Formats: sequence, structure tokens, C-alpha cells
Amino acid sequence: MQMGQLIDGQWADEPPTARQGKEGQFERTESPWRDWVESDPTAKFGAESGRYHLYVNVGCPWAYRAVLMRNLKGLTQVISMSESQPGMGKQGWTFVDAAGGSSDHFSGVKHLHEVYSNADAGFTGRATVPVLWDKKLNTIVNNESADILRMLNSDFSAFADNPVDYYPTEQRDAIDAMNAHIYDGLNNGVYRCGFAGSQMAYNAAYREVFAELDRLERILANQRFLLGAAITESDWRLFSTLLRFDLAYYSRFRCNLKRVVDYPNLWAYARDLYQQPRVAETVDWEAFKGIYWSGTGIIPLGPEDDWAAPHGRG
Repeated sequence: MQMGQLIDGQWADEPPTARQGKEGQFERTESPWRDWVESDPTAKFGAESGRYHLYVNVGCPWAYRAVLMRNLKGLTQVISMSESQPGMGKQGWTFVDAAGGSSDHFSGVKHLHEVYSNADAGFTGRATVPVLWDKKLNTIVNNESADILRMLNSDFSAFADNPVDYYPTEQRDAIDAMNAHIYDGLNNGVYRCGFAGSQMAYNAAYREVFAELDRLERILANQRFLLGAAITESDWRLFSTLLRFDLAYYSRFRCNLKRVVDYPNLWAYARDLYQQPRVAETVDWEAFKGIYWSGTGIIPLGPEDDWAAPHGRG
């Protein structure tokens, strides 16, 4: 993956060690835009149909969360969306079509970093996905996937055709606790393996990844979903990583103790989620491969996991 960032609004390359601590551990930066769309239409960022736009890369697990929730809730006609090319270019995520023009039919940008510069001409930082853009105020609302996921679930309810609340009030403490476990051990844990700059950092991250997978396997031995009989936000946050594990993290990120298919409960659970309505149509295996393998020159053909096989968890 090509690494770079904006410095005072101008694109600049960065060294491979830019996101590593003193002991080689991968360090993720915090998202700088954290405003919130509110269900009250009179708020600064009020929920309205047609007002907001998502910039995503479908292959990116963080951006995929937003893609998935937008589809699950039936918001595809409410919030427009631009998808970048699968692999990063020399200037990060790109929107370039086969003719060399922009594939972003909303704003016509060729690079995601232009979206950031349009919001703040002097911005310094990384241009990451997803980005939630306000067409009315011409600015970025939020670029934190966890926030956007929750806004799509809760704050656009007036426009959603799926009434399921994946973050119900009575389960919020349990969901937050589960999310923290999954993020530390797995969602971000695989990246701590893949981007480790020392053997010590890699070893520590590797152990945490498989300790978390073992923990989840035990939980799913006794219940259909992470918090019981109903799907919650935690399940979708985990699902995004499970989709990519055997395909990329096992080999590319050196998380090679076991595959998801080697965990009977996790593998059946992952298929259960995949087979839920509106989910499979969001899964683009070639786009997933693109962000992890495009820089190598050769895209792997496998794995050939059968996600449509009966899961038996009803």
C-alpha cells in the first residue's frame, strides 16, 4: 500500500516507518473530523434525504462498515456514494476511470485527498476512508468509520426502510464492551501484525489476534450471535474483518496460525451473516483483494471458501 499524507494541503510521501512506535508497533492515528448528523433536521448537520455523500473504498474494512450499513438500512437512495479504485495509487485512494478522467460523478475529484483539501485548504493528515460529506455546507462531517456506522443505523431512521436497530438502548453497554474487545484484538490487531516493524511487535499482535478468535469461537458455541439471538452492531464490525481474514490477513499480514474456516463456530457464524438479506451484494472479493495485493503485481485466485453453504445456526 502506498503511504502518504497531506501537509498544509499538499500531498507528500512518507517513510514506511511513519506509523510505527519506537519498538516497531503499528500506531493508528485518530480521525480528525468527528461531527455528527442528528435526526433533528434543524440541527447544524440535520438528517435529510439527498444531503450527504459517502466516499469509500469497498475493499477497506473500515469503509466497508459504512457501505454495509447503508445497504442494510435501505439508505442507498438517501445517501449517495463514490467508490475509489481498489488499490492505492501514488497519491492514495483514487477516482480515475479507464480514460484517465474522474470516476467520481459527484465532485469530479481524482484523489481522495482533494476532498480533504476542499474541506480544509490547509489540512495536515492522512486522507482515509470512509468520509461523510455534507453537500449543503460543503464540508466533511465525519471520517471515523465507527461514528458513521452508528449514524447510519440511528440518525437516518426517518428515511430507512429497515426498522432494525443494531444499537438498541438496553444493549449499548454490552455492545461497546464487545466492540472494544474485537477492535483491540482483531479489527486493528491484524493491522498490528501486518504493519509491525519488529519481531517483538509482530509476536505480541499475533498472539492477541488468535486469543481473540479463540474467545469468539467459545462465545459462538453457545449462542447464534455475539450478544444473543439478535444481530447487533458488534456482529457487523466483526464480520468486516472475518470476510477478509482468509483472503488477505492469513497470508499478506502473516496471521497464519489458523484460518476462519478452521473455527467451526466462527465459520458457520460468518456464513450466517453473509446470507442475511442485502449483505452478499455488498461483498466484492476482487475489490477486497485489490487493496491488499495490487501493489505486488499478482492477484491471488483463491481462497475458494463457500460462503453460500448452509450455516446450520438457525
